[in-house]
Amino acid sequence: MYTKHHRQMAHITAIALQKGGTGKSTTAHALGQGLLKAGKKVLFIDLDPQGNLSTTMQATEGKYSAYDVITNRVSVKKAVQHTGYGDIIPASPQLSGTDLEVTQTGKEYRIREALAQLGQLYDFMVIDTPPALGTLTINALTAASGVIIPVQAETYSIQGITQLFGTIDVVKNYCNPGLLVEGILLTRFSNRAILSRDMADVIGETALKFGTKLYRTAIREGIAVKEAQAVKMPLLRYAPESNPAKDYDQFVAEYLENH
Repeated sequence: MYTKHHRQMAHITAIALQKGGTGKSTTAHALGQGLLKAGKKVLFIDLDPQGNLSTTMQATEGKYSAYDVITNRVSVKKAVQHTGYGDIIPASPQLSGTDLEVTQTGKEYRIREALAQLGQLYDFMVIDTPPALGTLTINALTAASGVIIPVQAETYSIQGITQLFGTIDVVKNYCNPGLLVEGILLTRFSNRAILSRDMADVIGETALKFGTKLYRTAIREGIAVKEAQAVKMPLLRYAPESNPAKDYDQFVAEYLENH
């Protein structure tokens, strides 16, 4: 039954890594905006209690959220907001209590079952996840067709990638055998730093070890990312000519090569 529904649905990409500060929300938003620019129908889902993606998309606070969906308080269609930057199921600070609140058998399938109700309304869905490997991230991975892992070119990234792949293996074994790691994306990258270049090579080797790829495009570090966050605007609209925005455009084109 799941296979049938999964084929009819949008392609769902989760942006995941349990480490903070790697640009998950910026990547989720840039990917979705790039897909919209390419003429695709896109739904954003914000599962991070911090709600950075929801803020950037200027979602209205106090309305139904992903929390109401994952706790079965409301139908998924009622939780979708139509903003000037696209459709989103926004986050809520209440999501931070999900691990304690959602404990019933089958809890891993809540988001997948909800998104299946949207049928063929969208071509793509992009899920932003919290920096943790709890119920929310497991729900995202169980719902997803694929996962993109944004990492910085630093030593701790290898450890984070290894831990995430351990979780992905469990999800594939028990919840979502078709889950594909679409690739690892270098973010906040400085090509001038020898250490960054060396670590990029190591991360590329790590990607191959786990049977995935390192995207050809690396997202360069740039002050425009923080400035866009400060004024609560999408990077691609705030500073389309900045290095990070140009890189994300190139990344989306690379992503679409396989879709």
